[in-house]
Amino acid sequence: MSTAEPWTIGRLLNWTTEYLESKGSDEARLEAQLLLCHALDCQKIQLYTRFEETVDDDKRSKFRELVKQRAAGIPVAYLLGTREFYSMEFAITSDVLIPRPETEHLVIETLDRLKARSGEEGLRFLELGTGSGIIAVTVAKHAKQVTGLATDISKKALEVARGNAEKHGVAERIEFASGDLFDAVPVGEKFDIIVSNPPYVADSEKSMMDPQVIAHEPHVALFADEEGTAVLRRILEQAVDYLKPGGWVLLEFSPMIASRVAKIAEQLGHYQQISIGKDLAKHDRYLVAQKAG
Repeated sequence: MSTAEPWTIGRLLNWTTEYLESKGSDEARLEAQLLLCHALDCQKIQLYTRFEETVDDDKRSKFRELVKQRAAGIPVAYLLGTREFYSMEFAITSDVLIPRPETEHLVIETLDRLKARSGEEGLRFLELGTGSGIIAVTVAKHAKQVTGLATDISKKALEVARGNAEKHGVAERIEFASGDLFDAVPVGEKFDIIVSNPPYVADSEKSMMDPQVIAHEPHVALFADEEGTAVLRRILEQAVDYLKPGGWVLLEFSPMIASRVAKIAEQLGHYQQISIGKDLAKHDRYLVAQKAG
């Protein structure tokens, strides 16, 4: 293709798709669309209604820089600064994990338990390790009778979470606190639900992970000792002291450690109705357990 040809939206999409494919992208066309939308500040559908439109130099330069960074391995979500979760748009930075669709199952399970008690007043949840706030914000948005406390060891992550709570109009119903798991929870406070997507990746799994995840996402939110179960164990050991009678704990984990997490919950003797939920791929993905007694 001659360089004398104008750089239309269509030409940019086609060239970038081929280029990102050559760099190993499995979703090159979609990534090209998202990056170009970001550079042009438009919706994806508009790309095709403007296919023959020539892109000016400034916007093309911005797009070129985004493509360069993507080719270097930086995840698209960090380049865009946003990620969709539960049909809601969340701001993200490299200080937080990129939201995954698997976590939506944890949210659905949490909402189901809250909605079963929708006639009650004073329902309260705790999210440990909130990151970008996707769980806490989504729960508060869809269960309007509840309030919550969301904690994280990273103050920068909490800034992102607060911003997302404000964006979705639930900031008045979620408190944010900095600290390691339950260290951030006021003494004596009890909750109807404790939910968490904690670090659960074992060091031994690194060789099986996407190198871009290891290179760019915060390790403090990814990796845990005891072959991935250390943080999950701490939560299960301590959660019973922060749950109201009949309260529930819900935890996401890797399918590789599902049986070990269930065994920890059973051996502690604090819980009843222990079950493992599956994601859309039919992989064991999260634990649900009720405080006994």
